[in-house]
Amino acid sequence: MMQAYAEGMSLLNAKKEFGIDIAAVSEMWRHGSVVRSWLLDLLADALKSGTALEHVKPVVADSGEGRWTAIEAVEQGIPAPVMSLALMMRFASQGNNDYAAKLLALMRAGFGGHAVQRDNNDGSDHSNNSNDKAKGGD
Repeated sequence: MMQAYAEGMSLLNAKKEFGIDIAAVSEMWRHGSVVRSWLLDLLADALKSGTALEHVKPVVADSGEGRWTAIEAVEQGIPAPVMSLALMMRFASQGNNDYAAKLLALMRAGFGGHAVQRDNNDGSDHSNNSNDKAKGGD
């Protein structure tokens, strides 16, 4: 559920041209929608308090419950794709997907001419055309 709320709010937030007040949306959903929950209460309270998201690192800890659930689902042969994917997203947020993502970027550049974004060691990202595919350092 947390992953779904976060993704939904992220989609709404991305539509800057609509000027959506995400805190107001979460407050409205909290009191007048079928998506009410304690998790939504936590989200609405955090947004209402003015927590500056730009100072929050996008890292989600793995405390073990998600792992246990995914392992138990496999052992019992019970499909639990949403909970398993939410666990994988936690791992990705911890940087555990960085190497794979870099390799995917290089492969996409190789087969489809997709741009590769590179960090030029000055802290800034730069998009490069795929013509320089695997030249250095990613």
